[in-house]
Amino acid sequence: MNPIRHITIVGGGTAGWIAAAVLSNQFSREEVAVELVESEEIGTIGVGESTIPPFLELLQSLNIDEQDFIRKTNASFKLGIEFSDWRRQGESYFHPFGAISANMDEYVFYQNWLKSCQQGDDFALQDFSPCSLMARHRRFVLPQGAERTPVSEARYALHLDASLAARYLRNYAEARGVRRTEGKVLEVRQRDDGFIDSLVLEDGRERRADFFIDCTGFRALLLGQTLGSEYIDWSEYLPCDRAIAVQTENTEPPPPYTRAIAQAAGWSWKIPLQHRTGNGYVYASDFCSDQQAMDTLMAQLDGKALTDPRVIPFQTGVRREPWKGNCLGLGLASGFIEPLESTAIHLVVRGMVHLIQHFPERNCQPALMREYNRRMGLEYEEIRDFIVLHYCLTERDDTAFWRYCREMLWPQTLRETVDYFRVQGGVPESIEPLFSVASWRSVCEGMGLRPASHSPLVNSFDYATTRNHLANYRRALQDFIQQLPRHEDFIAKHCAAAEIAPA
Repeated sequence: MNPIRHITIVGGGTAGWIAAAVLSNQFSREEVAVELVESEEIGTIGVGESTIPPFLELLQSLNIDEQDFIRKTNASFKLGIEFSDWRRQGESYFHPFGAISANMDEYVFYQNWLKSCQQGDDFALQDFSPCSLMARHRRFVLPQGAERTPVSEARYALHLDASLAARYLRNYAEARGVRRTEGKVLEVRQRDDGFIDSLVLEDGRERRADFFIDCTGFRALLLGQTLGSEYIDWSEYLPCDRAIAVQTENTEPPPPYTRAIAQAAGWSWKIPLQHRTGNGYVYASDFCSDQQAMDTLMAQLDGKALTDPRVIPFQTGVRREPWKGNCLGLGLASGFIEPLESTAIHLVVRGMVHLIQHFPERNCQPALMREYNRRMGLEYEEIRDFIVLHYCLTERDDTAFWRYCREMLWPQTLRETVDYFRVQGGVPESIEPLFSVASWRSVCEGMGLRPASHSPLVNSFDYATTRNHLANYRRALQDFIQQLPRHEDFIAKHCAAAEIAPA
C-alpha cells in the first residue's frame, strides 16, 4: 500500500469547493490532508445557478440540512424547464422532473397514452406530470412530505446563488480541516515520470501533493496546459460558443421552474431566485455578434439590471482524459456542455463520485484511470446527445442559426436513440442514465416527435377502462395541485432567506 496522503485542489468556485467538501466528508484530516489553492484576483464564471435533482443527493451525502442551505443561498425550488419557441415560434413545452405514470407502471402508462392519442383522445402528456402541473399553477410542496398523494413521485431541484453556494461549501470544508491557501500558481513542476510534483506560487511558495484536482476553469492549467490532455471539440453538434449573463431585480414572485427561450442565434435563460433573477443569452458567434446578443438580452429583461452584463466565451467539448497522471480535472477544466439542462454542477459531483469509487494509490493505477475516463466520457456523451436533441428536431427556418440546426450532423449515438424511440417510445438503457425515459418522452413530444405506434402489449387492455382511469387521474391531479400552497408561500413559511425574509 502506498496511500495518497495529500491532495491539492487548484481553483475555488463551485467546482473547487464541491471537491473540497466531498473529500473532507470522505476522509479525516489525519487520513488525507486537503488543501485548496485559489486567488481572489482570479474570478470565477459563477453563473451555474440552476441545478437538477441529483444535487440534493449531494447535500444529503454531506449531511447538510437542506432548509439551511436554501436559506443561505437564497434558493428557490425548480420543478423543470419551460422551453419557448424551440419547435416553432409561439409554441412552448415543459420538461418536468419526476415520473409521468398516472399511478401505473410508467411503461404501461406511456403505451396506453400513445394508444389514447391514436384513438383520437386529447390527453396532453404533461397533464399527467405532477411537476408540470405544479409549475403551471406555480404551486409547490415537498414530495417526501406528500406520500400517498398524486405528487409523491414528483422530484425537484434548486435555483441558487452560485457564489453563496461556493461560500457555504467552503465553510463546510474548512470546518472539516480543508486548508485554503491564497495565491496564484506561477509554475507547475513535473517529476521525471510526467506526474505533477509541485506548484510554485507567485510569491515563491511551493506546494507539493500526491494528487491534484484541476478546477482552474477553461484555462485547465494543470490538466490541459501542463499534462496536455486533449480537448475534443463538439462544436459541430453544439455551435453556441458564447454567453452573456446579467442579474436583475425580481418583478414577480419566483416561479418554480427555469425558462429557456429560443432566440435568433441561440437561447436565453431566466433563473428566478428569492432575491433576484439570473438572465443570460447563449449564442453562436458565427450567427450573431456580441453587440447583437447584448441588445437582444437587455431588451428582454423584465426587471432593473443589478450587474453589468458579462460576455463569456466557451468551447463545447470534453477532455479525452479527464484524469491523467496524478491530476483530475473537474468542471470547466474537464469539459463543457452548454447549460441548457443545468448539468454543469452535476458533472462536477459525478466526477467526485467516480473518483471516490476509483480512489487510487500514489502511483495512480492505470486500470482505475481508464475506467474513470470511460465512465465520465459516457456521462458527457449522454448529456451532449440530450442537449442536441433540443436543437436538431426544430422546425424553425426563420434564421440562419435554426436552419443550421435543422441540417446539422447528429452524433451517431443520438441517431440510434432517436431511431429506437420512433418505434414505440423506448430509450436504450445505459449504465447510470441521468435523463430518465420520461425526460426523453417529454422533450421529444414537445419537439413534435411521437412514436409511430404503441406496444401491442396494451391491446389486451380494455380501452374504455383505461380511458376512464386516465381521465379520472388527470382530474384528480389537477384538483389536488390547486389546493397546494403557492411556491412563494411555501418558501416564506419554510425556508425564506434571512436577509430578505418577510417581517
